[in-house]
Amino acid sequence: MGKRRCVPPLEPKLAAGCCGVKKPKLSGSGTHSHGNQTTTVPGSSSGPLQNHQHTDGNNGRENVSDLTLGPGNSPVTRMNPTSGALSPLSRPNGTANSTKNLVVTAEMCCYCFDVLYCHLYGFPQPRLPRFTNDPYPLFVTWKTGRDKRLRGCIGTFSAMNLHSGLREYTLTSALKDSRFPPLTREELPKLFCSVSLLTNFEDASDYLDWEVGIHGIRIEFINEKGVKRTATYLPEVAKEQDWDQIQTIDSLLRKGGFKAPITNDFRKTIKLTRYRSEKVTISYAEYMASRQHCFQNGTLHAPPLYNHYS
Repeated sequence: MGKRRCVPPLEPKLAAGCCGVKKPKLSGSGTHSHGNQTTTVPGSSSGPLQNHQHTDGNNGRENVSDLTLGPGNSPVTRMNPTSGALSPLSRPNGTANSTKNLVVTAEMCCYCFDVLYCHLYGFPQPRLPRFTNDPYPLFVTWKTGRDKRLRGCIGTFSAMNLHSGLREYTLTSALKDSRFPPLTREELPKLFCSVSLLTNFEDASDYLDWEVGIHGIRIEFINEKGVKRTATYLPEVAKEQDWDQIQTIDSLLRKGGFKAPITNDFRKTIKLTRYRSEKVTISYAEYMASRQHCFQNGTLHAPPLYNHYS
């Protein structure tokens, strides 16, 4: 089994785009690729990257993967039953009876909507929220429409204080995901926002020392040009894509830009870190319901948090 670490490895702040655009079919041969999911990491000089993979030394930003796709998907929505319970917004996806004390709350997604709303409408940025400001690795994901198509996803593996981290990656994921144009006011009503907090980082003993549907994984490898590359999937990805461990690893290698044939001997050279995540998702409609006192006849009359936290 892997060796437990309380915190992620020390490294420069890394940013990561966390969601795939298309659900590819994978064979077990290890020779597939994802050429239609190329993205460039903001701030990186390393060129285009596959599907949220990231590289080291890119000015604090890297790309990560979520791949929550399709109208039938139910996001992994978890809330802390004792802190930051949002009213009148209910706990999504039947999590009201959760017995585990989790940090992530729907209020964090509401804060992300506040930050984006204020930016798009030219308001001053909202006041600081009341939920915890403890440091966590985090990701902010935007999806749109009934089928919840990816619209932006970037985050960091380095622990950041939640208030500043969510504010920063709200705007980075909404406006600077190189796969998409910046979000606009007109798109707000169709948006879904997800916040993921990463926990329980462990060094795996080998590339198979993790469980599909339980762990997110981050791999480090040396590509065919001798350059160290990294790539990651959040915990829900492999299960939602119906991938086994080998398919997931091979997809990550292709995302990371590895172009040579993938052999079992090469897989054994991979350094793998596994982790877990807490995730919550809300829609714009739920956000509006939680902030309804800030609106009159459907028109915003004050920046949301200036009322909400006054």
